[in-house]
Amino acid sequence: MAQQPHRTDELQHASFLLILALVSLMMAVIVWPFASALLWAALAAIMFQPLYRWMLRKLGGRRNPAAIASLLVIFFAVLVPAAWLGTLVVQEALALVSALQQQPINLAASFDSLYAMLPQAAQEAIDRSGWADLSSAQAKLQELLSESAGMIASQAVSIGSGALGFMLSFGVGLYVMFFLLRDGERIGRTLLNTVPVERSVSERLAQRFLGIVRATIKGSGVVGLVQGALAGISFVIVGLESALLFGVVTTIFALVPVIGAGAVYAPIGLWLLVTGAVWQGIFVLAFGVIIVSSADNVLRPILVGRDTGIPDWIILVTTLGGISFLGFSGIVLGPLVAGLFLASWSILQEYRDEDARVQETDWISVDASGRASDAGGAD
Repeated sequence: MAQQPHRTDELQHASFLLILALVSLMMAVIVWPFASALLWAALAAIMFQPLYRWMLRKLGGRRNPAAIASLLVIFFAVLVPAAWLGTLVVQEALALVSALQQQPINLAASFDSLYAMLPQAAQEAIDRSGWADLSSAQAKLQELLSESAGMIASQAVSIGSGALGFMLSFGVGLYVMFFLLRDGERIGRTLLNTVPVERSVSERLAQRFLGIVRATIKGSGVVGLVQGALAGISFVIVGLESALLFGVVTTIFALVPVIGAGAVYAPIGLWLLVTGAVWQGIFVLAFGVIIVSSADNVLRPILVGRDTGIPDWIILVTTLGGISFLGFSGIVLGPLVAGLFLASWSILQEYRDEDARVQETDWISVDASGRASDAGGAD
């Protein structure tokens, strides 16, 4: 009978944990439609905290005006240009697909030009492999162009029809960003206090999370934008049509490790060579190798300062997995999850190593005291 109150306390505690889990699950389901907006709002609030602190000093410590001023700067300096750029990219994509449909690429003529440049042994190998027959490839290219035009048009229609939902998510993101800018540090301290783990562990995870966010956005995002801009400049110099579109595509590919910006400028340079634009092709390839690809090695140490400790192959897999799961947001979320995963396991390993050292120290102390007592008994 004496154990009954203890069992009742355990039952009440378990019931409370079950209710807490159910309520948390319901909360996650309710906010899921705005998950992408909340994610980008949180990341933007983290990245623009220095701007908010500068505004806070300039405005005499008034938090609301500082948060509003920071939000206005973000809106007009980042969001409006991004929306304008996105509109131009969609227009160029539609124009490019339409032009390719009206004047299809003659793969046979392009292949013949490249084929004539190859040595005799390579030509014989191509003949034996059957790659010289491009009729099926030409048909597939036309089919791909038709599907691309339909996909772009359907996406434009879906964006137009879902304009209300987009504007709602956009407004929610800005609204949440205001409070995260103003109260982000206090919210972070509250979360650290409520997370059911040791305070030292939660603080380590928080520090590494902020470091990973900084490395992912500043190291990958800014470098990708710079590489895309540089590649776009080279496309403009050689007179390439849809240079803005290919510059944005270069930025997207630059965000993906291993693949990088070379996946865009290299095929474009080779295509220019094959089509007879020799100096243009050489310029794009040389500019890409010397300037565009070198920007990563120059800017990343300056922006990040240190490596995140995440292997490139893990970043690649998690980036592609994040894209397949969440779309464009997965480019950022995938590496963040990978970083937190590795950080959590490294913290666990650090604690195990610390426990092992403590146990070894205790064993040495006990062994030393035992030897001392034995020596005293012998005397």
